[in-house]
Amino acid sequence: MSRNFLLVDPEERPEVLKALASEVRVAILKLLHIEGAMNVNDIAGKLKQPQSTVSSNMQILVEAGLVRTETQKARKGNQKICHSLFDEVLVMFKEDIRPLRAKAIEVAMPLGLYTSCEVSAPCGLCSQDGIIGLLDVPDTFLDPDRMKAGLIWFTRGYVEYQFPNNARLAKHNITSMEFAIELSSEVPGTSADWPSDITVGVNGKDIGTWTSPGDFGDKRGVYTPDWWKLKGSQYGKLKTFRVNATGTFVDGIKISPVSLKDLDIDTHHSIRLRIGVNQDAKHPGGINIFGRGFGNYDQDIVLRLETDQ
Repeated sequence: MSRNFLLVDPEERPEVLKALASEVRVAILKLLHIEGAMNVNDIAGKLKQPQSTVSSNMQILVEAGLVRTETQKARKGNQKICHSLFDEVLVMFKEDIRPLRAKAIEVAMPLGLYTSCEVSAPCGLCSQDGIIGLLDVPDTFLDPDRMKAGLIWFTRGYVEYQFPNNARLAKHNITSMEFAIELSSEVPGTSADWPSDITVGVNGKDIGTWTSPGDFGDKRGVYTPDWWKLKGSQYGKLKTFRVNATGTFVDGIKISPVSLKDLDIDTHHSIRLRIGVNQDAKHPGGINIFGRGFGNYDQDIVLRLETDQ
């Protein structure tokens, strides 16, 4: 299961909201979502609209980044094939940029606010109040109640989060980037000896892999709610992934040569964080990601940017 979500700040990308403010363009997006990729002529026929109307509105959707097109050979000449890029569009008003300290900016991302996901069972989500959706059903990761998630787990795959690049908005150069996440392996029940290779990526590039030693259930997590069964995953280890000019580090130990220069962060409007277990992992032991209200650290996924001013 793979789904893509677009997180939009209206002040940063007003063209997206303008593109959605049309019955014709919304109908085009719905049709592409249901039917899959189509050419302009077929879209016009399905919607009973003139081809010129579909073409002009399609151009607006392309410019807004909601649709991509490609030219393919047809029986007579070429045809333009249109693809919808996102399954959901989420609108979020960002708070003012407030430095955590001199030369630092911090953003906390709720665990359930991932913008893309592809997971395999066993898997699930829960909030402080109970299970979200159905256990071991990947489609549950699309449930709107995922926004309340305090714990998510899956065997292989990933979840991806889109952070605002507030340093770029403030016109500051980033000198280091850090993610703080509470993580563990995932096994039916628990096991302190259950290694799992958890890989973290930024803007489409893997920055490094940390091997979780196990899935911890020897005692209840400090913030884990009482209703959560004691035999289930209780807490993880708070890991800090840091990228600077010399490479990538986990808790101060270098794990890869990937540096800020390799990620070209300063040119991107957003910072996309991907967390998961790759298909080719040597130790494919699943993953638990703990958020606010679960585990030993009552926090969301935290991004810290250190800047030159």
